[in-house]
Amino acid sequence: QVHLVESGGGSVQAGGSLRLSCAASAYPYSSSCMGWFRQAPGKEREGVARMNTGSGRTYYADSVKGRFTISQDNAKNTVYLQMNSLKPEDTAMYYCAAGWGGSCPGSFSKSNFPYWGQGTQVTVSS
Repeated sequence: QVHLVESGGGSVQAGGSLRLSCAASAYPYSSSCMGWFRQAPGKEREGVARMNTGSGRTYYADSVKGRFTISQDNAKNTVYLQMNSLKPEDTAMYYCAAGWGGSCPGSFSKSNFPYWGQGTQVTVSS
Protein backbone atom coordinates (compact mmCIF):
# COMPACT_ATOMS: atom_id res chain seq x y z
CA GLN A 1 0.00 0.00 0.00
CA VAL A 2 1.40 3.42 0.96
CA HIS A 3 4.26 3.72 3.45
CA LEU A 4 5.62 7.00 4.80
CA VAL A 5 8.97 7.33 6.58
CA GLU A 6 10.06 10.55 8.30
CA SER A 7 13.64 11.58 9.01
CA GLY A 8 15.66 14.67 9.92
CA GLY A 9 14.52 15.28 13.48
CA GLY A 10 16.93 16.20 16.23
CA SER A 11 17.82 18.70 18.95
CA VAL A 12 18.60 22.35 18.21
CA GLN A 13 18.90 25.65 20.04
CA ALA A 14 16.14 28.24 19.78
CA GLY A 15 16.56 30.19 16.56
CA GLY A 16 18.10 27.23 14.77
CA SER A 17 16.87 25.24 11.77
CA LEU A 18 15.97 21.68 10.84
CA ARG A 19 14.84 20.05 7.60
CA LEU A 20 12.46 17.10 7.89
CA SER A 21 11.95 14.59 5.09
CA CYS A 22 9.01 12.30 4.35
CA ALA A 23 9.75 9.52 1.89
CA ALA A 24 6.65 7.90 0.38
CA SER A 25 6.59 4.50 -1.30
CA ALA A 26 4.12 6.16 -3.65
CA TYR A 27 1.67 9.01 -3.58
CA PRO A 28 -1.78 7.49 -2.94
CA TYR A 29 -3.55 9.60 -5.59
CA SER A 30 -2.61 11.35 -8.82
CA SER A 31 -3.17 14.51 -6.83
CA SER A 32 -2.37 13.93 -3.16
CA CYS A 33 -2.51 16.09 -0.07
CA MET A 34 0.73 15.66 1.87
CA GLY A 35 0.71 17.04 5.39
CA TRP A 36 2.94 17.58 8.39
CA PHE A 37 1.47 17.32 11.89
CA ARG A 38 3.02 17.54 15.34
CA GLN A 39 2.11 16.36 18.81
CA ALA A 40 3.62 17.42 22.12
CA PRO A 41 3.14 15.33 25.31
CA GLY A 42 -0.32 15.82 26.77
CA LYS A 43 -1.55 17.79 23.76
CA GLU A 44 -3.65 17.04 20.68
CA ARG A 45 -2.03 16.36 17.33
CA GLU A 46 -2.12 19.56 15.28
CA GLY A 47 -1.58 20.37 11.64
CA VAL A 48 1.55 22.32 10.71
CA ALA A 49 1.70 22.44 6.91
CA ARG A 50 0.17 20.67 3.92
CA MET A 51 0.40 20.80 0.14
CA ASN A 52 -1.33 19.47 -2.94
CA THR A 53 1.27 17.52 -4.91
CA GLY A 54 -0.53 18.16 -8.18
CA SER A 55 -1.15 21.90 -7.97
CA GLY A 56 1.73 22.78 -5.63
CA ARG A 57 -0.56 24.84 -3.43
CA THR A 58 0.52 25.07 0.20
CA TYR A 59 -1.26 25.75 3.48
CA TYR A 60 0.24 26.61 6.87
CA ALA A 61 -0.85 26.90 10.46
CA ASP A 62 -0.70 30.50 11.66
CA SER A 63 1.83 29.55 14.33
CA VAL A 64 4.46 28.55 11.75
CA LYS A 65 3.66 30.85 8.82
CA GLY A 66 6.79 32.65 7.69
CA ARG A 67 9.08 30.23 9.53
CA PHE A 68 8.29 26.81 8.02
CA THR A 69 8.20 25.84 4.34
CA ILE A 70 6.75 22.66 2.85
CA SER A 71 8.09 21.47 -0.51
CA GLN A 72 8.36 18.33 -2.62
CA ASP A 73 10.69 16.39 -4.89
CA ASN A 74 8.41 14.38 -7.17
CA ALA A 75 11.31 12.36 -8.60
CA LYS A 76 11.94 10.95 -5.12
CA ASN A 77 8.32 10.88 -3.88
CA THR A 78 9.56 12.97 -0.97
CA VAL A 79 8.05 15.89 0.91
CA TYR A 80 10.14 18.24 3.05
CA LEU A 81 9.50 20.59 5.93
CA GLN A 82 12.13 23.30 6.29
CA MET A 83 11.87 24.74 9.79
CA ASN A 84 13.63 28.03 10.54
CA SER A 85 13.66 30.30 13.58
CA LEU A 86 12.68 27.39 15.77
CA LYS A 87 11.13 28.07 19.17
CA PRO A 88 10.89 25.86 22.27
CA GLU A 89 7.13 25.58 21.68
CA ASP A 90 7.92 23.82 18.38
CA THR A 91 9.16 20.83 20.38
CA ALA A 92 7.05 17.81 19.43
CA MET A 93 6.92 14.55 17.55
CA TYR A 94 6.42 15.44 13.89
CA TYR A 95 4.36 13.17 11.63
CA CYS A 96 3.98 12.98 7.88
CA ALA A 97 0.54 12.13 6.47
CA ALA A 98 -1.06 11.59 3.05
CA GLY A 99 -4.58 11.89 1.70
CA TRP A 100 -6.68 12.89 -1.31
CA GLY A 101 -5.61 16.14 -2.93
CA GLY A 102 -9.17 17.39 -3.16
CA SER A 103 -9.32 17.66 0.63
CA CYS A 104 -6.30 19.96 0.86
CA PRO A 105 -8.09 23.33 0.61
CA GLY A 106 -10.39 22.43 3.50
CA SER A 107 -8.54 21.92 6.76
CA PHE A 108 -5.97 19.94 8.76
CA SER A 109 -8.64 17.42 9.79
CA LYS A 110 -6.89 14.13 10.55
CA SER A 111 -9.80 12.28 8.96
CA ASN A 112 -8.61 13.59 5.57
CA PHE A 113 -5.30 11.71 5.94
CA PRO A 114 -5.64 7.90 5.90
CA TYR A 115 -1.87 7.29 5.65
CA TRP A 116 0.63 8.19 8.41
CA GLY A 117 4.31 7.82 9.16
CA GLN A 118 5.79 6.83 12.52
CA GLY A 119 7.12 10.28 13.39
CA THR A 120 10.44 11.99 14.06
CA GLN A 121 11.27 13.90 17.26
CA VAL A 122 12.12 17.60 17.20
CA THR A 123 13.45 19.21 20.38
CA VAL A 124 14.18 22.94 20.64
CA SER A 125 16.01 24.19 23.73
CA SER A 126 16.10 27.75 25.03
